[in-house]
Amino acid sequence: MIASVRGEVLVRRPDHVVIEAGGVGYRLAVSAETLKAVPSRGKQATLHAHLVARDDSLSLYGFASEEERDLFLHLTSVSGIGPKVAVAILSGGPPRELLRAIAAGDAKRFQSAPGVGKRTAERLIVELREKIAGELTEGIPEAVGGTGEAEPRTLAREGLMHLGYTLTEAEALLDGAEGSSAEELINAALKRAATGARS
Repeated sequence: MIASVRGEVLVRRPDHVVIEAGGVGYRLAVSAETLKAVPSRGKQATLHAHLVARDDSLSLYGFASEEERDLFLHLTSVSGIGPKVAVAILSGGPPRELLRAIAAGDAKRFQSAPGVGKRTAERLIVELREKIAGELTEGIPEAVGGTGEAEPRTLAREGLMHLGYTLTEAEALLDGAEGSSAEELINAALKRAATGARS
């Protein structure tokens, strides 16, 4: 498995780049977001990579961050979303913004991507929403003292901050949010954020 490619940028196109590493030119399909992070031709670049093997082809996909690669893998696990459509979705914004949209249930955000209709966007939300909300609370240290278990609100606040919200913004979104678990609180908070963005 090719996990990353580092070397000189030979080609830089809207949908792919070619990076020479060890005398071999690797063609990596990239999103518009990743392309922003790729320097001009002749400069050094490092991309995280994922190889997709099909019966009739081998395709290499490049990502500016592990976060984007992880989201790519999540997207391609959804029925009806192949690698090309996943890259089109990833071109719609930074990974954290897309994660927020999934957690908030904002299906319309994904319908703007080529190859994503209403049903596919809704399926994406249904299949990934809980998984992503759960991941946001994984690895967060438990609160010190008390019962030894972190309060759901504390975990939810940390999860929102992991998505890029400031402490103040996270607290504001959680005010009035209802839920007995961190996942429910995050979903409620992100729904409020999505509603506020539309108004």
